This record gives sequence, structure tokens and C-alpha cells, in this order.
Amino acid sequence: MSAGLDVVRAGALTTVQDEGRTGWAHLGVPRAGALDGPARRLANRLVGNAPDAAVLETTLDGCAVRVTGPRPVLAVVGGAACRVTVDGRPAPWGAPVRVPVGAVLEAGPAVRGLRGYLAFAGGLVPGPVLGSRSADLLSGLGPPVLRDGDVLPLGPPGAAPCADTVPWPGVPGELVLPLHPGPRERWFTEAALRTLTSAAYRVSERSNRIGLRTEGPALRRARDGELPSEGMVLGAVQVPPDGLPVVFLNDHPTTGGYPVVGVVAEAALAGAAQAVPGTPVRFVRAA
Repeated sequence: MSAGLDVVRAGALTTVQDEGRTGWAHLGVPRAGALDGPARRLANRLVGNAPDAAVLETTLDGCAVRVTGPRPVLAVVGGAACRVTVDGRPAPWGAPVRVPVGAVLEAGPAVRGLRGYLAFAGGLVPGPVLGSRSADLLSGLGPPVLRDGDVLPLGPPGAAPCADTVPWPGVPGELVLPLHPGPRERWFTEAALRTLTSAAYRVSERSNRIGLRTEGPALRRARDGELPSEGMVLGAVQVPPDGLPVVFLNDHPTTGGYPVVGVVAEAALAGAAQAVPGTPVRFVRAA
């Protein structure tokens, strides 16, 4: 009998995520994958997994799982800071904890940040789809969003867990996004471009894994009409008809018809995964 997890409390939105489903955009398949890549990789390192092992990504209110199988499981809860318990007893956040067979590991509601990452020694091993175990909320590929009562298999433990004290990335009080010029920058007035890199925006509560939506001053176009659909990349800053920038995240569509005013480099997007609604956002010209 192999080790596994029974989902006791699925939470608001908990999914299985790994590095993502890259290389399929030409067929219209998004990349998916953990929004906070550094947090996922660190969680895997702390339990001795390969960096690309699949983990659970929670949103806002955490989740709870029961360990099944023949052995205890080493686990770590990281990403968004939260209360961690094992069978109701306090356990460390951000550090490995051994969870006995039959015990329930619970990650509580986030107190700082938005998305938590639960890594387990051996990694989650649902069947891969197009080379990834990630759930894609746009296309529906990969494992479905977790529900109470779901069962998740675990792989065999790998290398010895990391014994170092490793700092977790901080949660941004302000999200600063370096912006490279986009292919449709000239679709906007000079005043709009100045506004984009000088005005104060906020993270909208309508944000999700597809895109970080913003609230703030609308960007005025320099021309009318719409584009034929064209390719979209991770970090593209698309401007829909309401004029409010949307930063495309991992589940973004591979094509789109609204103009892209700029592109944020992937390395700068991890903070977007942890930015709660209302977080100030500044777009700055990339060096």
C-alpha cells in the first residue's frame, strides 16, 4: 500500500501544481503551474523533493488532509503565512513536520499573503497530462480542483530533506512590476503611458490564476478598433475596453484580442501570487 492523502477540507480553491505545462502554447494549451514558483521550489527542497515535484496550492483559507498508507509523511506548509496544526496541535509553519499515518495536517486561513503551498515527501503523483500534473483552470486539463473526500497519491520519498535554515520570500506590502514595452504600446496615448508608470493602482478582488486585475485610472487609447487575436505570453499586460490593466498569470489564454501595452518578466511575478486585494501596484519601466 502506497502513501497518500485524503482531503478532509478542500478549502476555497486548492489545486495540484508543479512547474507547469510548457511547450504547448501553439496548440492553445496554457502553461498552468504554481503561481509562486520560488515558494513551491523551497517547499519541495525542505522535504527532499525534486524542484519540479507537484504540491498543493491553496487560496486564502488553506486546506486539511489526512495521511494514509504504511508510513508517516514529511510535509511542509509555506507560501502564505498561516496557522499549521497536526491533529489540532500546533506545528511549525515554513519548516518540515512529520505527519503520522491517520493524522490530519491542516493549513489554516492566510494571515499574510494569499496562496499557500503544501509539499509532501515523494510529491503528489496524479496522472500527468501533456507532461505535467498541474491543474489548469482555464482549459480544464490536469487534476480537478480539490473537493472534500478526494484521494491523492504520493510518490516514494526521495533525497534527504534540506537541513538548512532557509528564509521564505516576504509578502509584498506594495507590488512593484517592472514593465517592458509591449507590442501594442502605440495603441495608447502618451498621457496614458505616463499614467501607467506613475499612477497608483490596486489589486482587484476579481483577480485569479488567469490574471491579476487592477483598479485605478483607465488608460486611454490613441486609436479605435480591435485587434485580431494574437499570441499572449506570461506577464503580458493586456488592456480590455474598461482601460484597466490586467497582468496575465499562469492560466492565461494563449491568444487574445485586446492590446498588450507591456510585459512583466516572469521573475517579477511571484509577488503577484501573494498580493491580496487592495495591495498597491506600481508599474515601473524596466531597466
